Amino acid sequence: ACGQDPELVYNISLWVRGAVRIPFFVKLTPNITDIVSIAQAAKRGNADGVSAINTVQGLMSLRADGTPWPAVGADKRTTYGGVSGNATRPQAMRAISLIANKLPGFPICGIGGIDSAEVAMQFIQCGAPILQICSSVQNQDFTVIEDYILGLKTLLYLRANPPPEALPWDGQSPPTAKLQKGKPVAPLRTDDGKPLLHFGEYKKQREEKLAQLRLQHGPLWDPCSNDTVNGTNGHALVTADTPTSNSVPRVQDVLGAALPRIGDYKKLDNTKQVVALIDDDLCINCGKCYMTCADSGYQAIEFDPVTHLPHVNDDCTGCNLCLSVCPIIDCISMVPKKIPHVIKRGHPNTNVVVHALSPSQ
Repeated sequence: ACGQDPELVYNISLWVRGAVRIPFFVKLTPNITDIVSIAQAAKRGNADGVSAINTVQGLMSLRADGTPWPAVGADKRTTYGGVSGNATRPQAMRAISLIANKLPGFPICGIGGIDSAEVAMQFIQCGAPILQICSSVQNQDFTVIEDYILGLKTLLYLRANPPPEALPWDGQSPPTAKLQKGKPVAPLRTDDGKPLLHFGEYKKQREEKLAQLRLQHGPLWDPCSNDTVNGTNGHALVTADTPTSNSVPRVQDVLGAALPRIGDYKKLDNTKQVVALIDDDLCINCGKCYMTCADSGYQAIEFDPVTHLPHVNDDCTGCNLCLSVCPIIDCISMVPKKIPHVIKRGHPNTNVVVHALSPSQ
């Protein structure tokens, strides 16, 4: 409770500073509107840094009869407990980047859902030079720390010496071929050049064409083999003999690297928008993007009743709802909008009169 009051945090920091000579960090609660004000109070109180974040308040569960879990005492009462682990990661990264942007150079210990070297690097790029791991150690053991350290070294190495530019990697993740549920997808076309779809009669035609190609190329034929480079299916082989020319950066060199790109909404340029782009070869014609855009979005996706192919029209605002519900990874991507961004705000006729109905009606 005291962590929500800047004055209390300031005074407690002063008391601790007067009592000890070792460095100390003030651990910040995320259950507050303005976490930066608490970090500023800790700094004024001569704290050596802050830890962000503590657990997030949450209600764990309810049984069918309405009693909570966990339940305490004969009355089976409960209160709001602390949620930790991966669920808190977005809030942790928000808090860290907010503090790092407002208090540059003030040490931050990043906490909240770090479960890999990749996530650890994200926390460092948000401005946390120190990291704390807890839930991952509980879920596995202390050896995960060595795994993350080795992974961070690898990420720093790849940052200075990336694989060939024609094959863009994301950290340690190589580029992937077109996959549907883990299996390669062949970009098949009909006789008139249109995508061969994945349902009904179209699916039967697709299977027949794939069977012909397997007979032609052999049972081990890879539908994505046209992208093969040096027998690695589009992936560059990085070996001990791969020449390196750039020095590997230190953690300090990448600390806060993302901060210039993170800020308040009002600082964004609203003239620069993105729109959804749907890959017809990967699309399984399920219609989920159409439904979510029609029900919760901007009605910017049209669905062909015959081919079941979705088409994104000019009303797209780049809200990402379609991408979030698409079951196929990489089928929908967000690309820069190339036409002027015009927002439609309801019916153009301002003279429409709405009559209220009485309860009897």
